[in-house]
Amino acid sequence: MILVVEDNPDHLELTVLTLEEAGVKEEIAVARDGAEALEFLFGLGAFAGRDVQKQPRFVLLDMKLPKLSGLDVLRSIRANSLTALVPVIILTSSSEHSDVVACYQSGANSFVRKPVDFADFTEKLSCLQAYWLGVNEALAVV
Repeated sequence: MILVVEDNPDHLELTVLTLEEAGVKEEIAVARDGAEALEFLFGLGAFAGRDVQKQPRFVLLDMKLPKLSGLDVLRSIRANSLTALVPVIILTSSSEHSDVVACYQSGANSFVRKPVDFADFTEKLSCLQAYWLGVNEALAVV
């Protein structure tokens, strides 16, 4: 499963469609704000009862989110033993150097800027899914 955390409906739709068109066979879970992302990951709120032993293969995480920022979500992911080793890819429109530094210092596995151009956006997403699902050696859940 892949968790996409994105509040912009257009970016969310484009991300999910691109992943599906790239042939991703994994389930794609969606959270539309930072609080919902943590509820999903930790089986809280609307996701109470979800098997939290089944964590995403990776998380695509926007930085600018309502309720709880992407950076706060990242820090919470890294602070919990259930999710500490889940790969987190920051997918954001931010071009601030300080954001890049803060994300890597907080444990991001990758920082990717969202291109404005549709073709560039879909190409980057295709590369991400190819790497994280095809090349990267995922950590087996014990």
